[in-house]
Amino acid sequence: MASSSSASKSQYCPRWKYDVFLSFRGDDTRNNFTSHLYKGLKNREIVTFLDDERLEDGDSISKELVQAIEKSQVAVIVFSENYATSSWCLNELVKIMECKEKENGHMTVIPVFYYVDSSHVQSQSNKSFKNAFDEHESKNKDDVEGMQKVQGWRNALTAAAGLKGHDIHDGINQSKKIEQIVDHISSKYCKSARLLSYLQDVVGINAHLEELKSLLQIKIDDVRIVGIWGIGGVGKTTIAKAIFVTLSDQFEAACFLGNVKKNVKNNQLHSLQNTLLSELLRKKDDYVNNEYFGKDMIQSRLSSMKVLIVLDDIDERDHLEYLAGDVGWFGNGSRVIVTTRNRKLIEDSNAIYEVHTLPDHEAMQLFNQHAFKKEVPDECFKKFSLEVVNQAKGLPLAIEVWGSLLHKKGIDKWEKIVDQIKKKPNSEIVEKLKISYDGLELEEQKIFLDIACFFRGHERKQVMKILESCDFGAEYGLDVLIEKSLVFISEYGVIEMHDLIEDMGKYIVKMQKDDGKPSRIWNDEDFKYVVMDNMGTMTVEAIWLTYSEKLCFSKEAMKNMQRLRILCIQTYPWASQSDSEDGSIEYLPNNLCWFVWHCYPWTLLPENFNPTRLVHVDLRWSSLHCLWKETELQQFLSLRTIDLSFSQSLKRTPDFKRMPNLEYLSLCECRSLEEVHPSLKYCKKLIQVNLFQCESLERFPYVNVESLESLNLENCSSLEKFPEISGIMKQGSAIKIMTSYSGIRELPSSFFDQQPHLIELHLNGMENLESLPDSICKLKGLVKLSVSKCSKLESLPEEIGDLENLEHLNASYTLISHPPSSIVRLNKLKSLVFQKEKSEDGVPFVFPQVNEGLLSLKYLDLSYCNIIDEKLLEDIGSLSSLKTLNLRGSNFEHLPRSISKLGALQTLDLSDCKRLTQLPEFPQKLHTIYADWSNDSFCNLLFKNISSLQHDICSSYPVSLRVFGSLVKDIPRWFNYREMCPSVSVDLPENWYDKFSGLAVCYSSEYYIDYIRTHLIPLCDDGKSPMTKEFTLSNNSKLNDPDACNIIFLLVPLCGLWNASNANETTPNGYGRIKLDFIDQTPDYDIEETDDDDDSGEKMKFGVCLLSKNEFEVCNGRRKSRCEEEATCSSSKKQRLHISNQQ
Repeated sequence: MASSSSASKSQYCPRWKYDVFLSFRGDDTRNNFTSHLYKGLKNREIVTFLDDERLEDGDSISKELVQAIEKSQVAVIVFSENYATSSWCLNELVKIMECKEKENGHMTVIPVFYYVDSSHVQSQSNKSFKNAFDEHESKNKDDVEGMQKVQGWRNALTAAAGLKGHDIHDGINQSKKIEQIVDHISSKYCKSARLLSYLQDVVGINAHLEELKSLLQIKIDDVRIVGIWGIGGVGKTTIAKAIFVTLSDQFEAACFLGNVKKNVKNNQLHSLQNTLLSELLRKKDDYVNNEYFGKDMIQSRLSSMKVLIVLDDIDERDHLEYLAGDVGWFGNGSRVIVTTRNRKLIEDSNAIYEVHTLPDHEAMQLFNQHAFKKEVPDECFKKFSLEVVNQAKGLPLAIEVWGSLLHKKGIDKWEKIVDQIKKKPNSEIVEKLKISYDGLELEEQKIFLDIACFFRGHERKQVMKILESCDFGAEYGLDVLIEKSLVFISEYGVIEMHDLIEDMGKYIVKMQKDDGKPSRIWNDEDFKYVVMDNMGTMTVEAIWLTYSEKLCFSKEAMKNMQRLRILCIQTYPWASQSDSEDGSIEYLPNNLCWFVWHCYPWTLLPENFNPTRLVHVDLRWSSLHCLWKETELQQFLSLRTIDLSFSQSLKRTPDFKRMPNLEYLSLCECRSLEEVHPSLKYCKKLIQVNLFQCESLERFPYVNVESLESLNLENCSSLEKFPEISGIMKQGSAIKIMTSYSGIRELPSSFFDQQPHLIELHLNGMENLESLPDSICKLKGLVKLSVSKCSKLESLPEEIGDLENLEHLNASYTLISHPPSSIVRLNKLKSLVFQKEKSEDGVPFVFPQVNEGLLSLKYLDLSYCNIIDEKLLEDIGSLSSLKTLNLRGSNFEHLPRSISKLGALQTLDLSDCKRLTQLPEFPQKLHTIYADWSNDSFCNLLFKNISSLQHDICSSYPVSLRVFGSLVKDIPRWFNYREMCPSVSVDLPENWYDKFSGLAVCYSSEYYIDYIRTHLIPLCDDGKSPMTKEFTLSNNSKLNDPDACNIIFLLVPLCGLWNASNANETTPNGYGRIKLDFIDQTPDYDIEETDDDDDSGEKMKFGVCLLSKNEFEVCNGRRKSRCEEEATCSSSKKQRLHISNQQ
């Protein structure tokens, strides 16, 4: 089974970048319906474009949005009350309808009418749409083009609203409607596109799918394991992928574990178990650390889920036992599909599907796709085509490889190649596939064997570096191998090949070894045979292996390896090393290009080692005292990388004069290193220098910065002087300098005068640094500056505002208490931190007047800065971009009133503000407040402000509540109704509607709650029905991070519970109990319910408390029910706290 691209078909099958484009009016639906719909689409792995930061300003939409619309298969348009007021939305709509109406139009449009009537949208006749268009026409009445545009908007609305769509209004269960929309899109559009994209050129796939479906019996509600069995290269994986794509939408969750055999070799089994759990639970995590726990975890977490699992290419019983050991591990309806070459491993399956080779007509079709890229071959090639297909015996892999080999070859070449294929009619397939290797040029063969023996599964970028170090034309060679179907690049940029192709490469090297001429070594056994016993060493070109035993070398063997270009020995620090007593190895080949030896066990490299072709040296964790003994003859003109990190005994670096092309130098954690050789200043091509935690380093005289991008001197605690700079940075380059926690006492002023391209400067923890040079303000390209924990630093340079590109400034834990006034000129600054240690007697912090500066500032941290009322930032409201404000530990009694003008503010930290007694009105987008939520009096202030944010909620439809996150660990005690389960009932005191304003509600952030359903229950059972309302939670998606939020708070206003039109002449006070149900619309939601009370030691998950109208006091009192007091209700009983599990 195989696939290829078909030019004739692909032009009609666009490759979408997005499955769905969401068009919506941000203010109407961003934080309710649209966010829930986006979450539903995302959970089903439907790639969706959502412009969450849309400003909807101006008349034109951005280029990015236009491209997103053009590259989307489906557009969902959420028409809402104010949709037509936005020219942005209307232009977006016009573009969407243009894509739909194009010849060969690819876009499907699905309208959603959110609390608006489709006929009103179509005719623009209701009040909101009519007023919006009156305004548009008024603005453009004297502009002919403008009026034409308005008419285009009308036409687009009429056309879109006339399409079949979905209605959202009172009485509609929004969660179910969203599920219907997602199901509709997933099954009808996205799946068909994926299938068409993947399966359109797979020869013979339909018959396989039909057979497999009959064996899987999807409609039967049991758990089944079905095996797919066949020889290598017959198409088992292709069939498994096809059935997975076809059926995955019919399951709660699905996971395709590819190439299990290979992945188990590279990782432990529990790593695959973690991948399986992450995919099926839709949350990436390391769930287990060994395979035994993994078995239990899979069973416990998946036993109630209907899942589809594919285990591709298993070759040991353990693979199945630990990944899908029993049908009882999974919920009813689940299916497990296993592919293998070994029938014995799947004999206990419910069914086994044997994949046979292709019949003649399908084999010819597949061959033509690869040899000619069209279905009918030229007549002169017909005879040879039949002979090749006949030799392939219907095996898809052989057909693909041979077809690719013959592509674009002349008739003479065809004749020779086909003769070669026919010479060994009865040989194994690997031997037959070798013909494709024989057709490569010598250098291409070497590249192929390197990949087959060493680099399958490695990142393409790294492999290219290694191959290029050997003077190969690596890019061209790799392209040839891809064209020949010998290798392919995965979606993750990894070089891959089929198992049989890898086997073929290693088979060739084994044949070489059998002839006494091995070219490559990748396993311990061959290493011992060749290197220790000196067998066939003259022909060895590359050694790449992980070795854990004691290393022994034959001197003669190493001398004989004149062709060795790659030597990579990866071992472990705890492994036994050489017991040689002379302190060095005697010989290493001078032909080496790529030299890696982790934990190199000797103190020196061989004295006669002069590898003039050497490009890369990686001797991390070595026992070296120095790299090599320099001689005048040594020249390392090709050397690009030296990495001696973690070499604890390294005392000195080499002379760098003889390596002028050095680009990367890493001496990280070489704790005995005292000096870097001064000749480093001659290395003009240096890109990175890493001396992190060289704690004995005292002398680092020079560094050349002409090409430098990164200099890391962090934790060099003995280094007191900054290195002298050599060279001027090139135009267009950018450099990061990190000297955090070093012993450097001052920064050279002259350096900053000459280096305008410095982009990051990290000076954290430099305890000897007392000031910054004024010349630092000349760094016009500086983006990040950090002086955190410079404990002696008292001020910033006066003209710091000249750093026109600065985006991040961290001056936390310094002595700075009065930033210079020029700081407000930093209009690109996004993050500003002045956080202090908690202290009782700190100097009051004075922040300069903002004066409408700091236009881009999003994060401001002034925690424990001892801000007092007299020094408040009264004009803080002009920080128009501010999203997070941290005022933790401040000493003021009130906040500036201008905080209400912070239109972008989302997070406010008032923790440990013990003197705070007054709060201003909060801004509308605020959703996270860190404060002392356990203090009921302070919470009165908070809920009063929350109420002001929801002041018009009683008249709005649908009713949407704002939620607020906090770091409180438990439900506060002042919530006198606290429970474990997602449904809480509250007894209402007499005349409750007159005395109370709302319900304070909180719940644990471990649950994602979409909305709250409330039921007002009559006092007496006199036939009245409960009054039910639903409150959506408008911004809960913003708080779905357990690290940033523990408990979520909200206010349910009592006026929002009451609907006079459904009251049947009953007053609100005629109802005696309210029940709140916390609803999550996602299908895998599962709250473990318990009847344990609060004394059990379990943490409460949900809390409710009545708030008095009298300055929002918390009501902790209880009363007997009115039913108990009124004789007319003879059947009444005493009301108490009630937990209901019904929803």
